[in-house]
Formats: sequence, structure tokens, C-alpha cells
Amino acid sequence: MRCVSAPQQTAASPFIRACRREPVPHTPVWFMRQAGRSLPEYLKLREGVAMLDSCTRPDMAAEITLQPVRRHRVDAAVYFSDIVVPLMAIGIDLDIKPGVGPVIADPIRTRADLARLRPLEPDDVGYVTEAVGLLTAELGSTPLIGFAGAPFTLASYLIEGGPSRNHERTKALMYGEPELWRELVDRLADITTAFLKVQIEAGAGAVQLFDSWAGALAPADYRRYVMPASVKVFDAVKDYGVPRIHFGVGTGELLGLMGEAGADVVGVDWRVPLDEAGRRVGPGKALQGNLDPAVLFAPTAAVEEKTREVLATAPETGHIFNLGHGVLPTTDPDALTRLVDFVHRTTEV
Repeated sequence: MRCVSAPQQTAASPFIRACRREPVPHTPVWFMRQAGRSLPEYLKLREGVAMLDSCTRPDMAAEITLQPVRRHRVDAAVYFSDIVVPLMAIGIDLDIKPGVGPVIADPIRTRADLARLRPLEPDDVGYVTEAVGLLTAELGSTPLIGFAGAPFTLASYLIEGGPSRNHERTKALMYGEPELWRELVDRLADITTAFLKVQIEAGAGAVQLFDSWAGALAPADYRRYVMPASVKVFDAVKDYGVPRIHFGVGTGELLGLMGEAGADVVGVDWRVPLDEAGRRVGPGKALQGNLDPAVLFAPTAAVEEKTREVLATAPETGHIFNLGHGVLPTTDPDALTRLVDFVHRTTEV
């Protein structure tokens, strides 16, 4: 593996410094799902273009990634893609249906099905390499965050055939066929790792692993069935020297284990105050979060009050301000712009 460090021009950015728990001139801000959905310029650009098609067009993916940086002046860009893109790239028949999410045509539920999960090669996602190259040239000192879906979350989509409220098929396989489960998430760890490496080697200055559905697990099950695959991913990209972020929803009881899995930064949803999250995660990790996305629908004064509450519980060093989950589709973009400015002004040294 090629050992690299974060792009030199982004290494001194507030975002990268906060990830490394170094002093910053202001608390850095970025938002999950900042690229898209709530932005009128995104909706106009995407008109008539399917989600997965937009992910495979480098010029479009780059432009969508840049839109919130221009509008909101956030401290980091996040690459516009979807967690199922690497699965599509290796030939899994899937689609992202509006209002539903990823749908798998032929779910993976038997040992024979594992043969369809071949390794991901860089050439499978050449459009990602091209788009990241376009972005790093344009972003200058603003870091680009690459991302991928965590093995458990990808496994859930593959087994259930789409989004699931209870993950019953996933847990049935996990508990009933533990050896098959381990082989499945191990293959997915390799695919996820390959996807992150492509982004890092093309110029991404940080990466985030999304374990969107890990909150459905009890801590003992997370440690036994899920954590080894996440550890494998984080260990595989460690020598690149870029900050690694770990995030899941409803993971308050898992924060300590998520910290153990190997990331440099642990994302926290809005259900756990940051000071308590810090106690659960333990020393040596930065924290990211954690304003409730729904707060942005309140009047500006209320948004600022709730933001102060988040900042008051944040660590003195090693805090990246974010929402506790992604930007909701009907969020007023101006509310996000005001929020970035408020955090910057309030925390400026």
C-alpha cells in the first residue's frame, strides 16, 4: 500500500486540525448531506438525471460537491456519491428509488450468493478518481471528505433487499449463520476499503465511514458481529495519514465501541450531549456533531440558542460542528448559511 499524507494545502485547515485535536481559529463546520436535496441549484442540475447516473458523471458529481461550499462557506466539502455505488460498480443489480432508498433486485442471503461480491478494482470506479481530481484542483485549501458505507449497513441493504425498520432478515442471518455472516461482512470490508482508497489516492483529505443502521444493534452484538469488519476497514487506511471519521444513527450505546474500532473522530447524533459522548468514547478521539437537523426549521433565535447548547458541551479541542444526521430535504438553505456563520463568529479565537 502506498503511504501518503493529507494534501499539503489542506493540512492546516481548521477541519483537519480539529480532527487531529489541534488548536483551531474557529470551530469548523460541515453538514452530512450538504451536497444536494435542500439546494435549488442541485435540484435544477439533477432534473431528469437518476441518482446513480449523477454519481457516475464526474463533472456533475464535482459540481454538486462544490455547490454547498460556495453557498454556505463550510470548512469541508463532502464527495457527492452514495454508499451503494461500490456495490453497483461490482455488478450488483440495484437502484435508488425516490422516497424509498436503495433497492436490491436479487438480495444476498446464501453462501452461493457471496460469489457475486467480487473485489472492487480502481478501474470499476474511474469516474470517482476523475471527479475527486477535479475537486481537489478546485477546492484549494478546503479539504474534501471521501466516504463509504460500513460493512454492517451495506450487508443490511443486501440481505433485506432495501431499507428495513427492524432488520429482521439481517439479524436472522447474523445469529443463525454466523460463519456466513462473517464471510459476508469481511468481503464488504474489503470492498469498502477499496472504495475509500480510491478516494484518498485521488486526493481526499479525510474519510467518513457511515454505519447508518448500526444503532439497531445491542453493544454485545456490535462487538461480536460488526466491530471486526469496521476495524479491518479503519486499519487498512490508517497508513494514509488522513483523518478517519466513524458515524452512525442511534448509536449512543455504541459510542465507546465505535471509538475502539479505530477512527480518529467519532460522529455523535443529537440524542447524546457531546460532553457525555466524550465520556463514552474516551480520551484521544475528536467528536463531530451534533445539532438536531429538525432544529433548523425553528426561528433563527431558537437555532442559535440550541447551537450554543451544543457548543457549550463540546470539547475545547477536537470538535467539528455538524448536524446529528443529514440535512433534511426541505431545510431552508439560508438557515444553513446562517448557522455556519454563527458557529464561526461564536467560536472565533
